[in-house]
Amino acid sequence: MRVEVDVPKCVASGQCVMIAPDVFDQREEDGIVVLLDEKPPAALHADVRESAVVCPAAAIRVVEE
Repeated sequence: MRVEVDVPKCVASGQCVMIAPDVFDQREEDGIVVLLDEKPPAALHADVRESAVVCPAAAIRVVEE
């Protein structure tokens, strides 16, 4: 799995951070997503997929490899 984020689309809702804090964070100044792990371990894949589904801006893309 590879994770991609479309930073300009992010609306800073923080859903991804609450679901997968080891993979996503938010910038202090504006809350915009920060990708911490582009290739997360298998144990986090379900959380990353859920983050992509619930993202209100559809800013998270999961690429299955």
